[in-house]
Amino acid sequence: MVNAKIFIGALVASSASAFAPVPVSRSAVAPLNARVDAIGNNIAVQNLLIQVEETKLLSKIAQSGLLSKAQASGVTLTQLEPLIKLAASNKDAMIILEAAAPEALPILPKIVDLTPAALPLLAAAIQIPPVALQGAAVVSLAAAAAGVFVIPDDTTVQVAAQTLLVGVGGVAAAASAVGSVVLSKIKA
Repeated sequence: MVNAKIFIGALVASSASAFAPVPVSRSAVAPLNARVDAIGNNIAVQNLLIQVEETKLLSKIAQSGLLSKAQASGVTLTQLEPLIKLAASNKDAMIILEAAAPEALPILPKIVDLTPAALPLLAAAIQIPPVALQGAAVVSLAAAAAGVFVIPDDTTVQVAAQTLLVGVGGVAAAASAVGSVVLSKIKA
């Protein structure tokens, strides 16, 4: 009986301490997991910029003709300025970007490595009219829906095929829709 009282007392005390306020320390120092140099620069960002410089990424972008093709299709850097200002003025977008930055930093060197191979694809994609992208979004959604109705769901393989088709079709539709909106805003 005494053990039960001690157990109940400990249970009440531990649950009460769960609701006690915890002091929050606000510090302007970088998080513990972020490595910084003596000046305070993030070493991962510094290494990324060094990689961009060593691979001559900006020169490769210039040589690929991506900017010329973008300008020929009606996209200029001046037209991108309102989008950048909109993103900068939207506090929620900046909070999301700041929160995602530590997780995104390890991915960025891989993107820098893949960018030169993707430049011809980007140069071709910038010339696609927004209406064609909207049509691709509708076709992708229709193909995903048709796959669900046409493919029977009798076996696990067929259900997996349906799931794959809906996943790929959904991503393609979303990418096409977002791309068409971005291109139409830029070209407007």
